Amino acid sequence: MASKKLVNSVAGCADDALAGLVACDPNLQLLQGHRVALRSDLDSLKGRVALLSGGGSGHEPAHAGFIGKGMLTGVIAGAVFTSPAVGSILAAIRAVAQAGTAGILLIVKNYTGDRLNFGLAREQARAEGIAVEMVVIGDDSAFTVLKKAGRRGLCGTVLIHKVAGALAEAGVGLEEITRRVSEVAKTMGTLGVSLSSCSVPGSKPTFELAADEVELGLGIHGEAGVRRIKMATAEEIVRLMLDHMTSTSNASHVPVQSGSSVVLMVNNLGGLSFLELGIIADAAVRCLEGRGVKIARALVGTFMSALEMPGVSLTLLLVDEPLLKLIDAETAAAAWPNVARVSVTGRKRSRAAPVEPQEAPDSTAAGGVTSKKMGLVLERVCTTLLGLEDHLNALDRAAGDGDCGATHSRAARAIQGWLKEGPLPASPAQLLSKLSVLLLEKMGGSSGALYGLFLTAAAQPLKAKTDLPAWSAAMDAGLEAMQKYGQAAPGDRTMLDSLWAARKELQAWKNPGADLFQVLTKAVKSAEAAAEATKNMEAGAGRASYISSARLEQPDPGAVAAAAILRAILEVLQSEDA
Repeated sequence: MASKKLVNSVAGCADDALAGLVACDPNLQLLQGHRVALRSDLDSLKGRVALLSGGGSGHEPAHAGFIGKGMLTGVIAGAVFTSPAVGSILAAIRAVAQAGTAGILLIVKNYTGDRLNFGLAREQARAEGIAVEMVVIGDDSAFTVLKKAGRRGLCGTVLIHKVAGALAEAGVGLEEITRRVSEVAKTMGTLGVSLSSCSVPGSKPTFELAADEVELGLGIHGEAGVRRIKMATAEEIVRLMLDHMTSTSNASHVPVQSGSSVVLMVNNLGGLSFLELGIIADAAVRCLEGRGVKIARALVGTFMSALEMPGVSLTLLLVDEPLLKLIDAETAAAAWPNVARVSVTGRKRSRAAPVEPQEAPDSTAAGGVTSKKMGLVLERVCTTLLGLEDHLNALDRAAGDGDCGATHSRAARAIQGWLKEGPLPASPAQLLSKLSVLLLEKMGGSSGALYGLFLTAAAQPLKAKTDLPAWSAAMDAGLEAMQKYGQAAPGDRTMLDSLWAARKELQAWKNPGADLFQVLTKAVKSAEAAAEATKNMEAGAGRASYISSARLEQPDPGAVAAAAILRAILEVLQSEDA
């Protein structure tokens, strides 16, 4: 049974929450057509560096609560616990750039989906001539041994917002801000603990705890932590947290020792009472001071939550006097907090969306028969994915939040709607590019970003030629792009395993006289075998890599979906050729 939530609808809860924040804060505006909030005085930032951040909804007041003079310029919000769409990130970048700012810094939490979506938007913006830099913040101090995915981005990201905001307000340049916040992020750590899980609207709790258990080292998406401990007093739990965060045997520790000066942030993960929060704060202060650590500043409140999770995170940031001045600098951001002293009524709450760039012409237009065939392929792919929804969700529940099937079905329905709108683009390159934009906007999550990256890159070799070698090169380009931002490799138990196996077979298309169906049939069989083999792999990338169990008994849902897509393509092409 799904938990009860006070929402209008599950699908619209992220939009409604952001609209409510903007409606009550005269300093914010919504960007038309996007789940983006920006400073109302955006035009006053001409000649200064702008700061954009964001991520999934459900972490309120992060990130939109930290928009304002002295902190963020704007925020791009995804659905609950889902990375924002690349198109919305790019729209925010364009809007800020067209306001005359002197460069843009993207502040991104280290999660695969956020890295992918913000990274792709950055690449597209840079291709348009916009000066954009990106810092990826990983402040999680939970893991004693670091995996490829790295440290997760947690509440310490808010301190980076503050430092970067103070520098930008002082007129510091983009490169210098990027360098300085990157250095600050290295001297910071966060660790969370929870009494129970949270639940995404419309879903059940993400994990279960016994009455006498506490989850240590969990993330902000309801994923399980590094270990479970027995319930204890607040003081004992705080001592254990600080021991773990500062132990030199911990690869993700914060180098805090006697004589250090720190900023302490005590963050409510969403459902902890104010009474408990005060007790935790008191225990943290006494414990740190008992170790000879100077607490230069203590911030207590809700900064980055995980919906209604009854838990707390502690963040430690090593500081000196220059850094403290940046932490202390004035800000108008409501959640720091500051209260606006102007009327809410009678102001404009949105700004026009930025102008889209002109699309470059394509010289490889396909004929009507080819266009029809591509439409049939897409129809079969959509039908296949819709039929796999429950199966993929079941596979995903073992390693994630159980929405892989729903994510792929969302993409399939979007494609079906697109097919009804009119004729397909005139060339394979245009088709893949348009399909990329559609998936990035409608699919969401890491899967949407990965498919979007793949299709965007795969379209490039097809602009000049559409023969078999060009399609093989398209596969190469797509996988190279996925690896660049996804940071996965073959064997990491991801969708890349299926596609990589297919790619090896498709190399044969580069040989003179290669047979389309013979090679493609081998590629599909190899992809299916690789998908099945993922059940024996240890997750090396993506959200599954944070699961404490070394192996998962079911194949990776993304790999299964990718293999099914390739099978659908083969079947349609064979039936049309018969």
